Amino acid sequence: MAFLDNSGDIILDAVLTDAGRKRLAEGNGSFRITKYAFGDDEIDYSNYNPNHTSGSAYYDLEVLQTPILEAFTNNTATMKSKLVTLTNNNLLYMPVIVLNTVNATNEANTSIGSGSHVVLVDQTTVDTFSTEQADGPSLTGYFINGVTPSAGPQRTIRCDQGLNTTEIPATYRIDAELWERQYIVEMDNRFGTICTGLDPQMNNTAGVNASFSFIDDDNIAHYALGSADTEYVVPIGVPGTTQVTPWSAELVHAGPLGNRFGFRLEASEAAKTSTSLYSKLGKTAAIAVTSSAGATTTGCDYIDTIARVTGVTTGYSIDIPVRFVRKT
Repeated sequence: MAFLDNSGDIILDAVLTDAGRKRLAEGNGSFRITKYAFGDDEIDYSNYNPNHTSGSAYYDLEVLQTPILEAFTNNTATMKSKLVTLTNNNLLYMPVIVLNTVNATNEANTSIGSGSHVVLVDQTTVDTFSTEQADGPSLTGYFINGVTPSAGPQRTIRCDQGLNTTEIPATYRIDAELWERQYIVEMDNRFGTICTGLDPQMNNTAGVNASFSFIDDDNIAHYALGSADTEYVVPIGVPGTTQVTPWSAELVHAGPLGNRFGFRLEASEAAKTSTSLYSKLGKTAAIAVTSSAGATTTGCDYIDTIARVTGVTTGYSIDIPVRFVRKT
């Protein structure tokens, strides 16, 4: 990996994706370039200087001369911010996707997760971190039951799309060109799979696994879930209407709202049973456990990874930290 000299010349540095290189190597005529993408991950647009003393020709000079990374094919590390073409030139704000942790059932774990969503991978671990409550088993500390996702508690990873501005009333709709109707989730298939989460706005039963579109050569599973998948994607609604009123205290955007995307995670069979997976890719830590018997500590193995959620319409993406935990 290196930077390209961007001191003045216009540079085009293009590479084939892993799938493209595979088809080219097959030599059977199946190689056809049908899609391409541009990104601006390295660009800081705050460097635009409309007060430059040398005049308007220099306003964007620093932006144009920003060093650019050479193209590389690792899909987990490149092109998080893809450029899009919009027909409406009157748009003043772009929507963002925000991790919604307002409700306790959507919070990340700060005790053993360091802010990650923690997935417990086997029944022994679930039992260790569980307490019996009147309404049934409930995991303390905001954990996800990665053994039996259909069982309690219903900890959901929730992502909300909207405009973070008070300049446009929240009662307005997001422009149709910017509305996210499909999401792509990328997740390391060695550790877990995407499944439904019991969200109060979503018509689903927790613990039904989604089907991935494909798994690339880095073991990253790609899931495509859209508006037709109402167990994952629903419109948040308009504040003040009956659709959104029950959840009005759980909104994370000040402006118009788009779709909500919610999911849970089930641990893979390797994460549930394999010791080598943790010894190669994980760490060990002593974790505090509080129960009616008092506070104790227990040894646990854990693996840190991310689930990347990308909106297909705008290309906006967020990386959600996830920690898979197993009692040793």
